[in-house]
Formats: sequence, structure tokens, C-alpha cells
Amino acid sequence: MKPLRRFLTFAPLVVVALAWSIRPAPLPASALATAPTSLESAPGSVPAPSAVLDSSVTLSWGVLAGLDYRRGGMSPALAQLRGARVRIPGFVVPLDDFQDEAKEFLLVPYFGACVHTPPPPPNQMVFVRMSGGSKKLTLFAPVWIEGRLRVANFDSPYGVVGFQMTAERITPYSTDR
Repeated sequence: MKPLRRFLTFAPLVVVALAWSIRPAPLPASALATAPTSLESAPGSVPAPSAVLDSSVTLSWGVLAGLDYRRGGMSPALAQLRGARVRIPGFVVPLDDFQDEAKEFLLVPYFGACVHTPPPPPNQMVFVRMSGGSKKLTLFAPVWIEGRLRVANFDSPYGVVGFQMTAERITPYSTDR
């Protein structure tokens, strides 16, 4: 009887450890990007201000990683893009469970971030507020989010987020511009 009780005590831990060890690797949104933009090819370079104002700049998550959330500093490329209209690929994480439509959500670089795992660092999460009301959320496929980027903390249920964006558009991910 005692060996059976000991087995039943530790069996759930063994199952969780085994499941964790064979989980698939997360797919980073940066792996989805095709032709690099000037920001992606040269991390220190930034397009001319007129290019930022006329259209959106396609960002990689590497540019957002230029935020040093521990010390409060940021890379020159990121500093020049504060308030700019940007476009970034990622995966939607709703702030409420079982939510398929929302005005506010998180954007993360890989599928499954924030769900039963430690959340990404603050410089790899964007709090998105849709302009113009609620939008249908695509939960299991990557999307493009386009809007104004701000470097500002937001306390979410999944931890501190380093960026906020007022999004004008959400579209399914594709390699076409």
C-alpha cells in the first residue's frame, strides 16, 4: 500500500516533467519575416524621418529588444521610433480567458507566450489598444499589427509589458507588404 501511495504522490510531477521536456519549440515571429528592412539589416540604422511619417516601418522583435527594461535605457534605433507608425508581426494573447474579440490585448513574438510558461521579458511584449472599437482576434496564427508605438510600461495579468501601441489595423500575417 505504501509504494502505491508514494507512486501516486510523484506520478503527476513525472508526467508534467515529461510533457515539458517533449514540448515543441516555440515559433518566433521574427522567423516569419522575409526580406529584412533597413532596421533589421542594420540594428543601429534608422530610416529617414520622412519615411517614418509617410508609411509604417516594419520592425523586428530584435529592435524592441533594444529596450533595457532593467536600467531604463534604449538603443538609438528604438529611441528614434518612439511615437512612430510601425508594423510588427506577432501572436495575440487576450487579456481575458476565452476572449475572441477585444479592444485590448498583448502582442508577443512567439506562439504560446504567457500561457502556462514564464512570460517573455517586458521588451518582448506589446500592450495593444485598437482604435475604433473591438476587433476579432486571431489566436492561433500570426498577425501584423500596425499603429503608433510608445515605450511605456503596462501591468498586465502576465507581467510587466514594456511597450504600448495604439493600433490602427490588424491583419493576418503574410509575406506580402
